[in-house]
Amino acid sequence: MRFFATILAAVAMMSMAAHAEVTMGDDGLHKADWLEDTFMDMSEDLESANAEGKRLLIIWEQRGCPYCNRMHEKIFPRPEIDVLLREHFYIVQMNLFGDKEVTDFDGTVLSEKQMAVRWGIIFTPTMMFLDDIAPVGKSAAQSTVMVMPGAFDKYTTKNILNFVWQKAYEGDEHFQKFHARELAAAKAAGN
Repeated sequence: MRFFATILAAVAMMSMAAHAEVTMGDDGLHKADWLEDTFMDMSEDLESANAEGKRLLIIWEQRGCPYCNRMHEKIFPRPEIDVLLREHFYIVQMNLFGDKEVTDFDGTVLSEKQMAVRWGIIFTPTMMFLDDIAPVGKSAAQSTVMVMPGAFDKYTTKNILNFVWQKAYEGDEHFQKFHARELAAAKAAGN
């Protein structure tokens, strides 16, 4: 029995190591293979996410961000988080100081850095989870169901992904209560 547990642990570590090899783009941002390459048109991206049965997630990063490095190297590659990102989220990366054009839901076209100001993004990484219904005449910032500013541990990251995917925000339970309950269950199970 102990032999099989050792084998499973080794396989899990190799899997994490394989996923941890994230390349760095010319813009200085991590280029995980689960990031979508889009024209950054929010309406089109939401339509694509919905067509795949996924939730639209915008992740803001910047060159040299140590917190972004931590997320890409230590948190995102964890098998339980990697599978959530790949199976349930359509992820578009934006550069806090980038010049690519972004088209908001209301038709406003700005550079990434100007859109960051419009949407109130001041820190990286910031993960914006959008509603699955396109807003009429509103911005993406007005259509977010959850925002995760900063780098968090594996438990918080996993729980916020599950909270959004399960649409738990539509219920009466605040994320902090959801997180505390899920964290207690994970610790009780020895995870």
